[in-house]
Amino acid sequence: MTFLTGLTNLTNWLGNVIMPTLAGLLFVIAVLRAARNAPFQYAMYGGFLSLMVSGLLRAIETFSRVRAWNDPDQVWVTMLGLVNWSANVFLPVYGVSQVVMALLHYGGAGFRIYPGAPWARHIIIAMASFSVSGLLRMAEFFVQQGTGGVS
Repeated sequence: MTFLTGLTNLTNWLGNVIMPTLAGLLFVIAVLRAARNAPFQYAMYGGFLSLMVSGLLRAIETFSRVRAWNDPDQVWVTMLGLVNWSANVFLPVYGVSQVVMALLHYGGAGFRIYPGAPWARHIIIAMASFSVSGLLRMAEFFVQQGTGGVS
């Protein structure tokens, strides 16, 4: 076993076993503190961050399996897959959620929870999300059309 293999196994164990377990523990602490009317937000945020570490590790593992371990373009392909997924999957879903939030705020829902939350901000964020996703898809289309060379 090499040092790199041991480091990889340690990272997988920490990210896929320990961090979700720690997230569960932090959520239990948050519930117990909320029941006693004590500040619970830090424990709740810590639980979400622990889950995010595990999720990001699994996402990077998935994106990096596209190429062989000794391919020099593995980091580039991993980053390209992450950007592609973020812009083509996450941003449209986020844009739809912002449209829903704008409609709810425009209709007056949640005005006691978030006083003065402008609905126009949610519309602008939704338009920006859809625009970035669309521009990336358009760039991908032009790159795919241009891969045959100049004729």
